[in-house]
Amino acid sequence: QVQLVESGGGTAQPGGSLRLSCAASGTGFTFSEHWIYWVRQAPGKGLEWVSATNPKGDTTYYADSVKGRFAISRDPRTLYLQMNQLIPEDTALYRCARDRYTHALTASWGRVVSPAEFGSWGLGTHVVVPS
Repeated sequence: QVQLVESGGGTAQPGGSLRLSCAASGTGFTFSEHWIYWVRQAPGKGLEWVSATNPKGDTTYYADSVKGRFAISRDPRTLYLQMNQLIPEDTALYRCARDRYTHALTASWGRVVSPAEFGSWGLGTHVVVPS
């Protein structure tokens, strides 16, 4: 069974940086064949798209709220999210998720996040940016 495990969260001051990782372990799918996403959920709010990348890592998408501050990247078994210029509004549980299908972006990027569209996702890592 494949697991996605996030790490790297913590508390950072406004204007600071954190780097999140999402590691794939086990068997069952080939990490490098899937679009992978970062989503987040702030306290008391719904799921929000953060960023997405294609299997090769040469196509990336960002939510307007993080564009210019966050950078997504990947290698064959790990996804990263470099988070710079953090603001209190970035406080959330960050989770990585893979698209259900290979070599296709089929999840509802830009619309309401629907976890049923994910093949799998991790339990998340908390990011706190105090105001």
